[in-house]
Amino acid sequence: MNETVKSRFSLLLSISGALSLAACSGAAAEDPPLEGARLGGAFTLTDHRGRQVSERDFAGRYRIAYFGFSHCPDICPTDLAAIGQGLRAFEKEDAQRAARVVPTFISVDPDRDTPKVLAEYVAAFHPRLIGLTGSPEQVAAAAKGHGIYYAKGEASAGGGYTVNHGSQVTLFGPDGQPIAFLPTDKGGAAVAAELRRWVK
Repeated sequence: MNETVKSRFSLLLSISGALSLAACSGAAAEDPPLEGARLGGAFTLTDHRGRQVSERDFAGRYRIAYFGFSHCPDICPTDLAAIGQGLRAFEKEDAQRAARVVPTFISVDPDRDTPKVLAEYVAAFHPRLIGLTGSPEQVAAAAKGHGIYYAKGEASAGGGYTVNHGSQVTLFGPDGQPIAFLPTDKGGAAVAAELRRWVK
């Protein structure tokens, strides 16, 4: 092997080694898992106080988005409890950063979840949790933008019904871009850990 080839070979080894060290350093692990995902976007809904809101009202803040409905028997209350617990824990650790986080609960059952119903419901989970509803068309548009599937189930003999829906909890950044799914299935401590990791 002549000197020129040896020199180039050494250079390649150096570059390869540097890239390996960079990969092992964990720097890439800090990239948001949902970076570049097409989630969120424009929406217009009504909050639990009866005010019209859009995605622009959350600009500059981190938003937690969770879709469900107040008549949900188990999954929604469990997920919302984890969100509330996680946010409270984060507030105790770093009130200033936690104040930038806005938790939202978007109903997929606009026929029953009026602003008044949502006002009573969200108060049970966190004082800053915002309940959102709207017309069936507005809810459908918001759910589509957030990648949420939902479908009304068959009515029971008593006239009640359930709504099948996706249950992912998405954290959005101040620019409205998705950052990560929050692991509500692992409890409030896991949610707090993710908020601590991503909220600046």
